[in-house]
Amino acid sequence: MMLTSSRWPRSVTISLRVLAALALLALLGPWLSAYAPEHPDWNALSVAPSLARGHWLGTDAIGRDTFVRACYGLRLSLLLGSGATLVALAIGLSYGATAGYLGGRSERLMMRGLDVVSALPFLLIVILLLTLFNRSLPLLLAAIGGYVWIDLARVVRAEAARLRELPFVLAARAAGASTWQILRWHIVPNLLGIALVYASLMAAQAILVESFLGFLGLSIDQPSAGLGTLLEEGAQELASAPWTLLVPALLLVATLACFQQLGDGLRDALDVRNAPRAVEDATADTAMPANGP
Repeated sequence: MMLTSSRWPRSVTISLRVLAALALLALLGPWLSAYAPEHPDWNALSVAPSLARGHWLGTDAIGRDTFVRACYGLRLSLLLGSGATLVALAIGLSYGATAGYLGGRSERLMMRGLDVVSALPFLLIVILLLTLFNRSLPLLLAAIGGYVWIDLARVVRAEAARLRELPFVLAARAAGASTWQILRWHIVPNLLGIALVYASLMAAQAILVESFLGFLGLSIDQPSAGLGTLLEEGAQELASAPWTLLVPALLLVATLACFQQLGDGLRDALDVRNAPRAVEDATADTAMPANGP
């Protein structure tokens, strides 16, 4: 994939700047307040946003500062979303590239296995995992990352199947290069453009899934709380303290919108002339036999 222009689209620049600002807010925001996220101020229960009191975005029903808790929630959601995206990127890119390059029976078996994985009830499996084991950051990363990689693997497989027939891959094969060498030096580098676009979209999906699990009470145990957990708590206090719901909701919407715009901008900035074909092939009937190398 090659850049079609020396300048990034405006949407990419704006999205990156807003995401950087959100990340700085998540990291440095709590230092700007005198209140800890889990230490209640018993003299300020369900207080509306006020600069005079020091609770800039108000407090919840037990006096916890909304601004500080929202910063910590954003930090946890960004951490889980980024980590799960890296896990999904590693699995989806390696699995799809291998299936697309091998072709033939190996490709069909790997894609049938992918169909089986995609048909599994993700939420039920996550509930069982979180019930049997302690809820922890590594477990959530594995669960969410193991879910969002499926679409990437399908698209990467279709593009890798196209690349394996190109002259530079055939020349490398004729020169005696091994499958690992061809994948490492010829196939995977040419898939990074599509993978980069899908990575931003997977990050949004991972954060949304984490927030959904948090809203159901299936995220990391307290005192840690992601945006989904804050939304669930804010929904219970909507009548008395609506700011406890609005603040994490706005942060979640801003984060998801930035990742979505970033993916759209990267798609336009990178030479993805073959991406539509890859998407069509990935969504076509996967039961059709693939040609071998």
